[in-house]
Amino acid sequence: MKSAFLDAFSGLSGDMIVGAMLDAGADFGELQAALASLPLDGYRLAARRKVVSGISALKFDVEVSAVQPERHLSDIREVVRRASGLTDSVKDRAMAVFGVLAEAEAKVHRTTAEEVHFHEVGAVDSIVDIVAAAWGFERLGLGEMIVSTLPAGTGLVRSQHGIIPVPAPATAELLAGFAIRMGDGASEMVTPTGAAIVRALAAQAPPAMGFRIERVGYGAGSKDFADRPNVLRLMLGERTQSYEADEMVEVEANIDDLNPQIYEHVVERLFEAGARDVTLTPTIMKKGRPAVTVAILAEPSARERIAAVLFAETSTIGLRYHPVARLKLAREINEVDTRWGRVRVKVSRGGDVVTLSPEYEDCKRLAREHHVALRTILEEAQAAARRQISRDD
Repeated sequence: MKSAFLDAFSGLSGDMIVGAMLDAGADFGELQAALASLPLDGYRLAARRKVVSGISALKFDVEVSAVQPERHLSDIREVVRRASGLTDSVKDRAMAVFGVLAEAEAKVHRTTAEEVHFHEVGAVDSIVDIVAAAWGFERLGLGEMIVSTLPAGTGLVRSQHGIIPVPAPATAELLAGFAIRMGDGASEMVTPTGAAIVRALAAQAPPAMGFRIERVGYGAGSKDFADRPNVLRLMLGERTQSYEADEMVEVEANIDDLNPQIYEHVVERLFEAGARDVTLTPTIMKKGRPAVTVAILAEPSARERIAAVLFAETSTIGLRYHPVARLKLAREINEVDTRWGRVRVKVSRGGDVVTLSPEYEDCKRLAREHHVALRTILEEAQAAARRQISRDD
């Protein structure tokens, strides 16, 4: 699977992502032709070489020549839908970016995604940046995009709503779950458009990653920084390690005075709060008291939510946590046909290992609807997934 690693030591923006994609091999003329089908006017595309600290980078610009109307999510959806030069997958990725951006803005302004007024990001240059990034993802044949730790920046910036802190409120919402360096950078280092593209199309790079580089592209930003070159480095290639790795946090509490009936409810609440795994282990505490150790595995960003559930729903008055590194098989969800209907199957791969896990709830629903043994549907879904993999390979 081809991967793109965004080495964002100077942050990123929509135009920097597109510039890096073009520098890495996407064709500017083809991009112009694809974007020409957008029902938008009052702009032109430009791409030029810019040398930054001796690095030759591509500066992508959307030069706007006309005042643009204020747009809502429905307006942008219609613009993207009518673009005949874009494939359905490009349109879907572009709308995924606008969708996460609308949700972030709605949360900041306490409204709904459909009611959000897109100001800066609803302008034609931001629309073009987002659609161009979605086009570049497909044009480069990417299976995934991963991003380094991002500099959060410092200071204040002016927006349509007035003076706001860096990172901008919507940017901060969009980067929840991604690793950032607080206070790194004397300016806005990650724009809302860049953050939305990362949120919808990329994942956090693991702390240690084997990677075989095939090609490198640089996208230039508009500002000049004294402490670093303002470019985004995009590395095209493939991961070389057999297993994926990420950083999680493990939260534990020993509980010796809770009604056992409550644990089922506690576990449900923990999963709702973001737990990836919850285990209950019988143990013996001091003075021979029997107890239960509740252990939760979650992303670091969910730690406070996990703690809130434990303190609210159990009798514990303290808990412990520590970061843990995790190796895992790469996973994807496929759909297969059985005699009784479609079933989602989780396909996990690593080295020579392939694990097939039919979605239990799908199989249970079909078993009840068709009065068939659940085991029969599970086995047929697994066999269908195995045949599908054999054909693809």
